[in-house]
Amino acid sequence: MVIDFGEERISVPMERHWGTSTDGVSLHIRAAGPSDGPLVVLLHGFPEFWYGWRHQIPALAHAGYRVLIPDQRGYNRSDAPDDISAYDLDRLTADVRQIIDAEGRDRAHVIGHDWGAMVAWQLAITSPERIHRLGILNVPHPYVFSQTLRADPCQLLRSTYALFFQIPHLPEWVLGRKDGQGLALLLRWSSRSDTFTTNDMQAYRRAWRRPGRLTGMLHWYRAAARRALRTRVKDRQVPVPTLVLWGARDIALSRRMAAPSAARCLDGRLMVLDDATHWIQHDAPERVNQALLDHLDRTGTRPAS
Repeated sequence: MVIDFGEERISVPMERHWGTSTDGVSLHIRAAGPSDGPLVVLLHGFPEFWYGWRHQIPALAHAGYRVLIPDQRGYNRSDAPDDISAYDLDRLTADVRQIIDAEGRDRAHVIGHDWGAMVAWQLAITSPERIHRLGILNVPHPYVFSQTLRADPCQLLRSTYALFFQIPHLPEWVLGRKDGQGLALLLRWSSRSDTFTTNDMQAYRRAWRRPGRLTGMLHWYRAAARRALRTRVKDRQVPVPTLVLWGARDIALSRRMAAPSAARCLDGRLMVLDDATHWIQHDAPERVNQALLDHLDRTGTRPAS
C-alpha cells in the first residue's frame, strides 16, 4: 500500500479506496476500523483533506466504528473538476450518499468540520433518512448563517475573505505562491500557536501543490456564492440527533451562531470549548473525541468494548 505523507503518524491501520460520484468524479477515500462496524463518515473542510481528522480516526476505529474519510472533490487525491457548478451543495451531498451506498449501508453517522459541516447540515436537511446521528464542528446551521450575515455587520466583516475568493485566478496566486505560503499563513493566523506542527504543514502543502487543487478548493466558495444568488435559504429543522461542537476562539465565525444552530435541531445539543479555535478537533482532540463517542453511543449502535 502506498503510504500518504503524514499517515505514519496515525496509530491505526488504514485502507485506501476509490469511489466514483454520480457525475463521474473520482473520490479518494481512506478507511479504518472493522468493516462490519457502525459507519461513520468524516467530512473535512477548507483547506484540509482527509488528514484533518488524524486525531479522530484512531479513537473512532479503536471504538469499533467503520470510519470513512474522503478527500472531498477538489482536494488532494480526489478529482478537481474545472466547472464551478461541480461544487454545488447538491453535488457535494450526493458524493456523501454515494460513499454510504458504496459501503453497502443505508445510513451512517456523519461528522463535518468547516465546509464539511456545511455539507453535513445540507445532507441532514435534505436526506435525513441517510443519517443516524450528526456531528457539526464550528459551522452554523445554513439559515442561522444567512440571517446573521444580514443582521450582524461584525459577522459580515469576518466573512469578507470569501468575497476575495470570488475573484478569478488572483486568490490562487496569492494563496499558492511560495509553496502555499498564503494558505499556511491563513491557518497560522486563525489557529493557536500549537495547533499545527511543522509536519502537519508539510502534509498540507503536499496536498495543496497537486495540480488544480487550489482552484478546486476555492470553487467551493464560488459555487456557494452562485447558489446564494439564486436560492434563498429556508428555515428548515434538522430531524436527526445533532451535536454541535464549537471553539469559542473562532475568528471567522461568531459563537453567537452556535446556540441558535443547535436550536434548529429537533434533538440538538451544544458543547462550547472556550479555549479552542475554529480548528477545534486539532486544539482539543481528547475532548472532541470523547464528546463524539458519547454522542454516537446514544444510538445504541456502538460496539461493545
